[in-house]
Amino acid sequence: MKTNHLFAAQILTLISAVVLGLFCFAGLSPGVAQADDFQPNPAAGTAGSVIVQDKFGGQILGFDIDQAGDEGVLSEYRDLNNGNVLAAVETFSQTTGRIIKVIARIQRQDDFVTLGVVGNSVGLVEREHVVSFLHIVRTFSLLNPLSLNQVTGRWTPPVGTDHLVSLVSRNQGVSNNAVWAMDVSSNFRPTVFTSNVAANTFGPVIEVTDPDFTSGGNPGFAYDSVTNQAVLGHATLGNPFIPGKMATVDLTTGTFTKFTGVGLGDVNGLAVDSATGTACTTTEIDFSVEFYNLATQSGFSQPLPGATQQFFSGADVEFDSLNNLFLVAQPNSSTAPSGSSIHVYDVFGNLIESINGLNFSNAFNVIPAHIALNPGKRIGFVDGQTQV
Repeated sequence: MKTNHLFAAQILTLISAVVLGLFCFAGLSPGVAQADDFQPNPAAGTAGSVIVQDKFGGQILGFDIDQAGDEGVLSEYRDLNNGNVLAAVETFSQTTGRIIKVIARIQRQDDFVTLGVVGNSVGLVEREHVVSFLHIVRTFSLLNPLSLNQVTGRWTPPVGTDHLVSLVSRNQGVSNNAVWAMDVSSNFRPTVFTSNVAANTFGPVIEVTDPDFTSGGNPGFAYDSVTNQAVLGHATLGNPFIPGKMATVDLTTGTFTKFTGVGLGDVNGLAVDSATGTACTTTEIDFSVEFYNLATQSGFSQPLPGATQQFFSGADVEFDSLNNLFLVAQPNSSTAPSGSSIHVYDVFGNLIESINGLNFSNAFNVIPAHIALNPGKRIGFVDGQTQV
Protein backbone atom coordinates (compact mmCIF):
# COMPACT_ATOMS: atom_id res chain seq x y z
CA MET A 1 0.00 0.00 0.00
CA LYS A 2 3.01 2.34 0.01
CA THR A 3 4.55 4.77 -2.43
CA ASN A 4 7.96 6.37 -2.15
CA HIS A 5 8.06 10.16 -1.94
CA LEU A 6 11.51 11.05 -0.65
CA PHE A 7 11.14 14.81 -0.63
CA ALA A 8 7.47 15.44 -0.03
CA ALA A 9 5.43 15.60 3.14
CA GLN A 10 1.73 15.28 2.52
CA ILE A 11 -0.79 17.67 4.01
CA LEU A 12 -4.53 18.18 3.96
CA THR A 13 -5.76 21.54 2.68
CA LEU A 14 -8.94 23.19 3.89
CA ILE A 15 -11.47 24.23 1.27
CA SER A 16 -13.00 27.14 3.13
CA ALA A 17 -16.62 28.09 2.58
CA VAL A 18 -17.23 25.49 -0.11
CA VAL A 19 -20.90 26.39 -0.36
CA LEU A 20 -20.69 30.02 0.78
CA GLY A 21 -22.55 32.20 -1.69
CA LEU A 22 -24.07 29.29 -3.59
CA PHE A 23 -27.56 29.80 -2.20
CA CYS A 24 -28.01 32.74 -4.55
CA PHE A 25 -27.98 30.19 -7.40
CA ALA A 26 -30.84 28.13 -5.93
CA GLY A 27 -33.31 29.50 -8.43
CA LEU A 28 -31.54 28.06 -11.49
CA SER A 29 -33.92 26.13 -13.67
CA PRO A 30 -33.15 22.48 -14.44
CA GLY A 31 -30.81 21.98 -17.34
CA VAL A 32 -27.16 21.86 -18.26
CA ALA A 33 -24.96 24.90 -17.80
CA GLN A 34 -22.66 25.30 -20.78
CA ALA A 35 -18.98 26.11 -20.39
CA ASP A 36 -19.47 29.40 -22.29
CA ASP A 37 -22.07 30.47 -19.73
CA PHE A 38 -19.77 29.91 -16.76
CA GLN A 39 -18.71 33.01 -14.83
CA PRO A 40 -16.35 32.57 -11.85
CA ASN A 41 -17.55 33.87 -8.50
CA PRO A 42 -14.53 34.63 -6.29
CA ALA A 43 -16.77 34.95 -3.22
CA ALA A 44 -17.69 31.29 -3.35
CA GLY A 45 -15.29 28.43 -2.61
CA THR A 46 -11.65 29.19 -1.98
CA ALA A 47 -8.54 27.38 -0.85
CA GLY A 48 -8.42 27.98 2.89
CA SER A 49 -5.66 28.75 5.35
CA VAL A 50 -6.07 25.73 7.65
CA ILE A 51 -3.44 23.08 6.95
CA VAL A 52 -3.29 19.63 8.54
CA GLN A 53 0.30 18.35 8.69
CA ASP A 54 0.53 14.74 9.79
CA LYS A 55 2.50 14.22 12.99
CA PHE A 56 5.53 12.41 11.60
CA GLY A 57 5.88 14.00 8.16
CA GLY A 58 4.92 10.92 6.15
CA GLN A 59 2.44 10.05 3.42
CA ILE A 60 -1.27 9.96 4.21
CA LEU A 61 -3.03 6.63 3.61
CA GLY A 62 -6.62 7.79 3.79
CA PHE A 63 -8.42 10.43 5.84
CA ASP A 64 -11.91 11.69 6.56
CA ILE A 65 -13.75 14.22 8.72
CA ASP A 66 -16.78 13.95 11.00
CA GLN A 67 -19.75 15.82 9.53
CA ALA A 68 -21.37 15.96 12.99
CA GLY A 69 -18.32 17.24 14.88
CA ASP A 70 -14.99 19.04 14.66
CA GLU A 71 -12.56 16.15 14.32
CA GLY A 72 -10.98 14.24 11.49
CA VAL A 73 -8.87 11.11 11.31
CA LEU A 74 -5.91 10.18 9.11
CA SER A 75 -3.40 7.38 8.73
CA GLU A 76 0.21 7.99 7.74
CA TYR A 77 3.39 6.08 7.03
CA ARG A 78 7.04 7.06 6.70
CA ASP A 79 9.92 4.86 5.56
CA LEU A 80 12.69 4.56 8.16
CA ASN A 81 16.42 4.18 7.55
CA ASN A 82 16.43 0.70 9.10
CA GLY A 83 14.00 -0.67 6.53
CA ASN A 84 10.96 -0.51 8.80
CA VAL A 85 7.96 1.76 8.47
CA LEU A 86 6.61 4.24 10.99
CA ALA A 87 2.84 3.92 10.74
CA ALA A 88 0.35 5.94 12.76
CA VAL A 89 -3.30 6.85 13.18
CA GLU A 90 -4.03 10.42 14.25
CA THR A 91 -7.04 12.63 14.92
CA PHE A 92 -7.03 16.32 14.03
CA SER A 93 -9.10 19.47 14.50
CA GLN A 94 -11.10 20.74 11.55
CA THR A 95 -10.96 24.24 13.01
CA THR A 96 -7.24 24.61 13.66
CA GLY A 97 -5.69 21.76 11.68
CA ARG A 98 -3.61 20.63 14.66
CA ILE A 99 -3.12 16.97 15.53
CA ILE A 100 -5.22 16.17 18.59
CA LYS A 101 -3.95 12.71 19.45
CA VAL A 102 -1.83 9.89 18.06
CA ILE A 103 -4.21 6.95 18.43
CA ALA A 104 -1.73 4.27 17.36
CA ARG A 105 1.95 4.23 16.37
CA ILE A 106 4.10 1.28 15.32
CA GLN A 107 7.52 0.77 13.74
CA ARG A 108 7.73 -2.44 11.72
CA GLN A 109 6.41 -3.41 8.25
CA ASP A 110 2.73 -2.72 8.98
CA ASP A 111 0.43 -0.06 7.58
CA PHE A 112 -2.73 1.67 8.77
CA VAL A 113 -5.36 2.78 6.23
CA THR A 114 -8.22 5.12 7.14
CA LEU A 115 -11.32 3.80 5.34
CA GLY A 116 -13.52 6.69 6.40
CA VAL A 117 -15.86 8.22 8.93
CA VAL A 118 -19.15 6.36 8.52
CA GLY A 119 -22.57 6.09 10.12
CA ASN A 120 -22.82 8.48 13.03
CA SER A 121 -19.30 9.78 13.78
CA VAL A 122 -17.63 6.35 13.56
CA GLY A 123 -13.99 6.26 12.43
CA LEU A 124 -12.99 3.06 10.59
CA VAL A 125 -9.29 2.17 10.27
CA GLU A 126 -7.64 -0.91 8.78
CA ARG A 127 -4.34 -2.35 9.98
CA GLU A 128 -2.29 -4.42 7.55
CA HIS A 129 0.00 -6.60 9.67
CA VAL A 130 2.81 -8.24 7.71
CA VAL A 131 3.43 -11.75 9.06
CA SER A 132 5.70 -12.81 6.21
CA PHE A 133 6.06 -12.30 2.46
CA LEU A 134 2.55 -12.25 0.92
CA HIS A 135 1.06 -13.19 4.30
CA ILE A 136 -0.82 -10.14 5.56
CA VAL A 137 -3.40 -10.17 8.34
CA ARG A 138 -5.95 -7.36 8.10
CA THR A 139 -7.91 -6.15 11.12
CA PHE A 140 -10.27 -3.21 11.49
CA SER A 141 -10.56 -0.80 14.41
CA LEU A 142 -13.48 1.43 15.37
CA LEU A 143 -13.22 4.90 16.86
CA ASN A 144 -16.80 5.26 18.05
CA PRO A 145 -17.42 8.09 18.39
CA LEU A 146 -14.40 9.72 16.80
CA SER A 147 -14.36 12.44 19.47
CA LEU A 148 -13.29 9.92 22.13
CA ASN A 149 -9.87 9.76 20.40
CA GLN A 150 -9.40 6.07 21.12
CA VAL A 151 -10.05 2.63 19.69
CA THR A 152 -13.38 1.40 21.05
CA GLY A 153 -13.90 -1.92 19.27
CA ARG A 154 -13.42 -4.08 16.20
CA TRP A 155 -15.22 -4.47 12.90
CA THR A 156 -15.18 -8.02 11.54
CA PRO A 157 -16.41 -8.16 7.92
CA PRO A 158 -17.77 -11.59 6.89
CA VAL A 159 -15.39 -12.24 4.00
CA GLY A 160 -12.34 -13.83 5.62
CA THR A 161 -8.65 -13.20 5.11
CA ASP A 162 -8.80 -14.09 1.40
CA HIS A 163 -10.59 -10.83 0.64
CA LEU A 164 -9.29 -7.27 0.56
CA VAL A 165 -11.79 -4.66 1.74
CA SER A 166 -11.02 -1.93 -0.75
CA LEU A 167 -14.03 0.41 -0.73
CA VAL A 168 -16.42 1.57 1.98
CA SER A 169 -19.07 4.12 1.03
CA ARG A 170 -18.63 7.46 2.80
CA ASN A 171 -22.26 7.87 3.88
CA GLN A 172 -22.68 9.69 7.18
CA GLY A 173 -25.87 10.22 9.12
CA VAL A 174 -27.35 6.83 8.14
CA SER A 175 -26.74 3.54 9.90
CA ASN A 176 -25.59 1.40 6.97
CA ASN A 177 -22.73 1.66 4.52
CA ALA A 178 -21.91 -0.39 1.45
CA VAL A 179 -18.65 -2.36 1.30
CA TRP A 180 -16.70 -3.64 -1.74
CA ALA A 181 -14.24 -6.49 -1.11
CA MET A 182 -12.03 -8.30 -3.62
CA ASP A 183 -11.09 -11.98 -3.45
CA VAL A 184 -7.28 -11.97 -3.67
CA SER A 185 -6.81 -15.73 -3.30
CA SER A 186 -7.71 -17.19 -6.69
CA ASN A 187 -10.75 -16.15 -8.74
CA PHE A 188 -10.54 -12.39 -7.97
CA ARG A 189 -14.31 -12.06 -7.89
CA PRO A 190 -15.52 -9.14 -5.80
CA THR A 191 -18.27 -9.19 -3.22
CA VAL A 192 -20.48 -6.39 -1.98
CA PHE A 193 -22.57 -6.11 1.20
CA THR A 194 -23.97 -3.62 3.68
CA SER A 195 -22.76 -3.11 7.21
CA ASN A 196 -23.89 -1.21 10.25
CA VAL A 197 -20.27 -0.58 11.15
CA ALA A 198 -20.93 0.67 14.68
CA ALA A 199 -23.00 -2.42 15.53
CA ASN A 200 -20.68 -4.80 13.61
CA THR A 201 -23.63 -6.29 11.74
CA PHE A 202 -23.86 -7.19 8.05
CA GLY A 203 -26.27 -7.82 5.22
CA PRO A 204 -26.03 -10.69 2.72
CA VAL A 205 -22.64 -11.12 1.04
CA ILE A 206 -23.29 -10.87 -2.70
CA GLU A 207 -20.76 -12.02 -5.29
CA VAL A 208 -20.41 -9.89 -8.42
CA THR A 209 -19.80 -12.09 -11.47
CA ASP A 210 -20.32 -9.72 -14.40
CA PRO A 211 -17.01 -9.53 -16.33
CA ASP A 212 -17.24 -5.76 -16.81
CA PHE A 213 -16.94 -5.42 -13.03
CA THR A 214 -14.57 -8.28 -12.20
CA SER A 215 -11.65 -7.12 -14.35
CA GLY A 216 -9.36 -4.15 -13.87
CA GLY A 217 -9.30 -1.80 -10.91
CA ASN A 218 -11.98 -0.91 -8.40
CA PRO A 219 -15.19 0.51 -9.87
CA GLY A 220 -16.74 3.81 -9.10
CA PHE A 221 -18.69 2.96 -5.97
CA ALA A 222 -21.49 4.54 -3.93
CA TYR A 223 -24.46 3.56 -1.79
CA ASP A 224 -28.08 4.55 -2.30
CA SER A 225 -29.46 4.36 1.23
CA VAL A 226 -33.08 4.82 0.12
CA THR A 227 -33.16 1.84 -2.25
CA ASN A 228 -30.46 -0.14 -0.38
CA GLN A 229 -28.45 -0.49 -3.57
CA ALA A 230 -24.77 -0.34 -4.34
CA VAL A 231 -24.14 1.78 -7.43
CA LEU A 232 -21.15 0.81 -9.62
CA GLY A 233 -19.42 2.31 -12.63
CA HIS A 234 -16.64 0.80 -14.76
CA ALA A 235 -15.09 0.86 -18.21
CA THR A 236 -16.40 -1.71 -20.69
CA LEU A 237 -14.26 -4.85 -20.63
CA GLY A 238 -11.63 -4.82 -23.37
CA ASN A 239 -12.32 -1.34 -24.74
CA PRO A 240 -11.87 1.81 -22.63
CA PHE A 241 -12.65 4.08 -25.60
CA ILE A 242 -16.37 3.31 -25.76
CA PRO A 243 -19.14 4.06 -23.27
CA GLY A 244 -18.60 2.32 -19.96
CA LYS A 245 -21.06 0.42 -17.81
CA MET A 246 -23.18 1.37 -14.83
CA ALA A 247 -24.80 -1.15 -12.49
CA THR A 248 -26.89 -1.40 -9.36
CA VAL A 249 -26.82 -4.25 -6.86
CA ASP A 250 -29.82 -4.79 -4.62
CA LEU A 251 -28.14 -5.45 -1.29
CA THR A 252 -31.16 -7.32 0.06
CA THR A 253 -31.98 -9.64 -2.84
CA GLY A 254 -28.68 -9.65 -4.72
CA THR A 255 -30.31 -8.55 -8.00
CA PHE A 256 -27.64 -7.17 -10.37
CA THR A 257 -28.78 -4.71 -13.06
CA LYS A 258 -26.40 -3.30 -15.68
CA PHE A 259 -26.85 -0.58 -18.29
CA THR A 260 -24.61 1.29 -20.70
CA GLY A 261 -23.26 4.59 -19.46
CA VAL A 262 -22.89 7.89 -21.31
CA GLY A 263 -19.21 8.55 -20.50
CA LEU A 264 -16.14 7.03 -22.11
CA GLY A 265 -13.62 4.85 -20.30
CA ASP A 266 -12.89 4.30 -16.62
CA VAL A 267 -15.28 5.74 -14.06
CA ASN A 268 -12.92 7.69 -11.79
CA GLY A 269 -15.47 8.93 -9.27
CA LEU A 270 -19.09 8.28 -8.36
CA ALA A 271 -21.52 9.71 -5.82
CA VAL A 272 -25.28 9.35 -5.31
CA ASP A 273 -28.02 11.63 -4.09
CA SER A 274 -30.27 9.06 -2.45
CA ALA A 275 -33.17 11.50 -2.09
CA THR A 276 -33.57 11.98 -5.86
CA GLY A 277 -31.92 8.79 -7.13
CA THR A 278 -29.32 10.84 -9.04
CA ALA A 279 -25.80 9.54 -9.63
CA CYS A 280 -22.88 11.71 -10.70
CA THR A 281 -19.72 10.23 -12.24
CA THR A 282 -16.46 11.35 -13.83
CA THR A 283 -14.95 9.47 -16.76
CA GLU A 284 -11.36 9.29 -17.93
CA ILE A 285 -11.21 9.26 -21.72
CA ASP A 286 -13.68 12.06 -22.47
CA PHE A 287 -12.73 14.28 -19.45
CA SER A 288 -16.43 14.56 -18.63
CA VAL A 289 -18.94 14.54 -15.82
CA GLU A 290 -22.18 12.54 -16.08
CA PHE A 291 -25.57 12.69 -14.36
CA TYR A 292 -27.87 9.65 -14.23
CA ASN A 293 -31.45 9.00 -13.21
CA LEU A 294 -30.95 5.57 -11.66
CA ALA A 295 -34.64 4.67 -11.82
CA THR A 296 -34.83 5.17 -15.60
CA GLN A 297 -31.20 4.19 -16.28
CA SER A 298 -30.76 7.31 -18.39
CA GLY A 299 -28.28 10.14 -18.23
CA PHE A 300 -26.29 12.85 -19.99
CA SER A 301 -22.65 13.83 -20.17
CA GLN A 302 -20.76 17.11 -20.49
CA PRO A 303 -17.03 17.96 -20.49
CA LEU A 304 -15.67 19.52 -17.34
CA PRO A 305 -15.56 23.32 -17.71
CA GLY A 306 -12.77 24.35 -20.07
CA ALA A 307 -11.54 20.77 -20.50
CA THR A 308 -10.24 19.87 -23.97
CA GLN A 309 -8.27 16.64 -23.44
CA GLN A 310 -7.83 13.62 -21.16
CA PHE A 311 -5.22 15.47 -19.08
CA PHE A 312 -8.13 17.39 -17.55
CA SER A 313 -10.14 14.32 -16.49
CA GLY A 314 -12.06 14.44 -13.22
CA ALA A 315 -11.48 12.21 -10.22
CA ASP A 316 -13.34 11.88 -6.89
CA VAL A 317 -17.01 12.90 -6.66
CA GLU A 318 -18.75 13.60 -3.35
CA PHE A 319 -22.31 14.65 -2.54
CA ASP A 320 -23.27 17.40 -0.10
CA SER A 321 -26.69 16.19 1.07
CA LEU A 322 -27.39 19.33 3.11
CA ASN A 323 -27.07 21.72 0.16
CA ASN A 324 -27.83 19.22 -2.63
CA LEU A 325 -24.53 19.67 -4.46
CA PHE A 326 -22.07 17.36 -6.18
CA LEU A 327 -18.40 18.27 -5.81
CA VAL A 328 -16.05 16.99 -8.52
CA ALA A 329 -12.28 16.86 -8.04
CA GLN A 330 -10.07 17.72 -11.02
CA PRO A 331 -6.36 17.04 -10.36
CA ASN A 332 -5.23 19.13 -13.35
CA SER A 333 -7.33 22.26 -13.51
CA SER A 334 -8.98 23.39 -16.74
CA THR A 335 -10.26 26.63 -15.16
CA ALA A 336 -6.98 27.89 -13.73
CA PRO A 337 -3.47 28.24 -15.22
CA SER A 338 -2.10 25.55 -12.90
CA GLY A 339 -2.90 23.38 -9.89
CA SER A 340 -6.13 21.52 -9.16
CA SER A 341 -9.79 22.48 -8.95
CA ILE A 342 -13.11 21.34 -7.54
CA HIS A 343 -16.20 21.92 -9.67
CA VAL A 344 -19.57 22.26 -7.96
CA TYR A 345 -22.80 21.11 -9.66
CA ASP A 346 -26.41 20.93 -8.61
CA VAL A 347 -28.37 17.69 -9.01
CA PHE A 348 -29.65 18.81 -12.43
CA GLY A 349 -26.14 19.12 -13.87
CA ASN A 350 -25.84 22.90 -13.65
CA LEU A 351 -22.30 24.09 -13.03
CA ILE A 352 -22.47 26.33 -9.97
CA GLU A 353 -18.86 27.20 -9.22
CA SER A 354 -15.25 26.21 -9.80
CA ILE A 355 -12.95 26.29 -6.77
CA ASN A 356 -9.38 26.91 -7.95
CA GLY A 357 -6.08 27.37 -6.15
CA LEU A 358 -5.74 23.78 -4.91
CA ASN A 359 -2.91 21.30 -5.47
CA PHE A 360 -3.89 17.66 -5.05
CA SER A 361 -1.15 15.21 -4.11
CA ASN A 362 -2.62 12.09 -5.68
CA ALA A 363 -0.50 11.89 -8.83
CA PHE A 364 1.68 9.06 -7.50
CA ASN A 365 -0.29 7.85 -4.48
CA VAL A 366 -1.95 4.46 -4.12
CA ILE A 367 -4.95 6.14 -2.52
CA PRO A 368 -6.21 8.93 -4.82
CA ALA A 369 -7.30 12.41 -3.81
CA HIS A 370 -10.47 12.53 -1.74
CA ILE A 371 -12.86 15.39 -0.94
CA ALA A 372 -14.03 15.18 2.68
CA LEU A 373 -17.01 17.45 3.42
CA ASN A 374 -18.60 18.97 6.48
CA PRO A 375 -21.68 20.60 4.94
CA GLY A 376 -22.88 22.05 8.24
CA LYS A 377 -19.66 24.04 8.60
CA ARG A 378 -19.47 24.78 4.87
CA ILE A 379 -15.94 23.43 4.69
CA GLY A 380 -14.06 20.48 3.28
CA PHE A 381 -10.56 19.06 3.15
CA VAL A 382 -8.56 17.64 0.24
CA ASP A 383 -5.13 16.03 -0.10
CA GLY A 384 -2.34 18.52 -0.65
CA GLN A 385 1.43 18.48 -0.80
CA THR A 386 4.25 20.67 0.43
CA GLN A 387 7.98 20.41 -0.08
CA VAL A 388 10.32 19.87 2.89
